[in-house]
Amino acid sequence: MLLEKTFGFHPLTLEDIRHQNQRPKVDEYPGYAFVVLFTAELEGKRAQVREHHLYLSPQYLVSVHIEPSDPLNRLRERIKANPDLTRRSLPFLFYLVVDQLVDSLFPVLEQLDDATDELEDRIIDQPDTSALTELSDLKRTVVDLRKVLGAQRDVFQRLTTRAVGDPGDKEMSIYYRDVYDHLVRQYETVDSLRDLLTSAMDVYLSTVSNRLNLRITRLTVFATLFLPLTFVTGFFGMNFAWLVGHIAPAWTFWLLAVGVMVGTTALQLLYYRRSGWL
Repeated sequence: MLLEKTFGFHPLTLEDIRHQNQRPKVDEYPGYAFVVLFTAELEGKRAQVREHHLYLSPQYLVSVHIEPSDPLNRLRERIKANPDLTRRSLPFLFYLVVDQLVDSLFPVLEQLDDATDELEDRIIDQPDTSALTELSDLKRTVVDLRKVLGAQRDVFQRLTTRAVGDPGDKEMSIYYRDVYDHLVRQYETVDSLRDLLTSAMDVYLSTVSNRLNLRITRLTVFATLFLPLTFVTGFFGMNFAWLVGHIAPAWTFWLLAVGVMVGTTALQLLYYRRSGWL
């Protein structure tokens, strides 16, 4: 009601505020500019994107956000400690706001970078399903941030050539260029994290495949050990009269049965160990 009746903002901007889920943008209306920007907070391994709406005119700067905004709270503390910051122009105050919002993403990206490094070590040591779940969450978070940062970078690329609020204020383009540089760094960081997570996924799949192959190799070795044993027991277990009559002495049992089976098993184990299968 305040935004509509007192300030007379355009209904399209009010609809954007009600519905949320916009994209970063700058729309100019008669007498003011409407800006949509995003920040993010890391909750666990997922980033919660926070939407901020700003109205800038030569007389006022209005910010609208549904959730509490820690970056703007920090800016209030900064202005309280240094009131001279508000004695310049409204476009400069707008720069302070957007700079604070953009810079608040750096700690989030650092946490994501640390989480990615820890995850890569875990995948090599113990590639279990929990690591795969965490990897998927991090990759989804990075993709979401990349979409936001790409659009915000385009917004400030436009602002570096044409300032809002006071088109004649050429000095503000320099400040917007500083914010644009921060966004380029953030976008490059997110791109790098996406590549790292893609590589981590490949490492996870390779590690799981290698461990599976190792288990299959060991199972194959154990199964192969029993092949000659099965042959010996099967051959001498046949109930032909000639065969039974010629293996009657006790030494034939120990030599032909037990000795052959033990010797064959020992030779196989020696061969497999030298081949690196055990």
